Amino acid sequence: MAGVSSQSLTVAMAALEAKLPAASLQLARELFGILQTVDSSAGLRRALTDPSRSGIEKSALVRQLVGGKVSADAADIAAELAGLRWAAARDIGDALETLAATVVISVAENKSAASASGITGLEELENDLFAFNQVVASSHEAQRALSEPQASESAKTNLAHRLSPAASDEAKLLISQAVTQPRGLKPSKLVNRFAELAAKRQQRWIATVSVTRPLTDHQINRLQSALDALYGRELKINVSVESALIGGIRVQVGDEVLDASVVSRLGDLNRQLAG
Repeated sequence: MAGVSSQSLTVAMAALEAKLPAASLQLARELFGILQTVDSSAGLRRALTDPSRSGIEKSALVRQLVGGKVSADAADIAAELAGLRWAAARDIGDALETLAATVVISVAENKSAASASGITGLEELENDLFAFNQVVASSHEAQRALSEPQASESAKTNLAHRLSPAASDEAKLLISQAVTQPRGLKPSKLVNRFAELAAKRQQRWIATVSVTRPLTDHQINRLQSALDALYGRELKINVSVESALIGGIRVQVGDEVLDASVVSRLGDLNRQLAG
């Protein structure tokens, strides 16, 4: 999303902030429900992003569509979103998805500062989302089942919950949304996007660290300090053990990959020999 759509999302996110202190998961469910309605109708999407229509007209259309079916807050958020300008028909759905996910993330953020385990609600949410993706990545059967177009939404939701039985309510809602309404993405990709939104919420980036064997607490602390210093901010570190690396370490932060694995060095050597 770029240009006018990106600007509109920024405006919508700023307006949402006022509602977040008292936000609930029910509000997020309602916004996800409106998203499903928008996604189900190409004609509606075109109407809501038609530059020849005024913002007032588009807002009124949404209020007429959802009035009496959702809470006043959900109707207001969706109507205000429709009243903004969007460069492409899909962009308004992407924005609505972001707003709904942000509500879920805020509910986690609004939990008590730290749980009995010593982690915050946001950290718990990020960990649960990451753990779900790790479980799915380790099972080809789960990947096929969650991507099966003929499977019902309830079947996919039940499977997702069985794969993440200890996940928080916030994580389960985002995971359910990802497996039932992936919107053209693999469910794991959408779960990862939700995790990135959660990390951004607490002004962090996610660093996915791939190693050949588990790291000690001392090693993780040293790695945390080094990466925080390198990027100039606190990172959320997720460690994944991958024997295929043979040795070394690979760190991915966003689109940037820092690769010091043996496999990478062998690849560099092969390229040098081939040249």
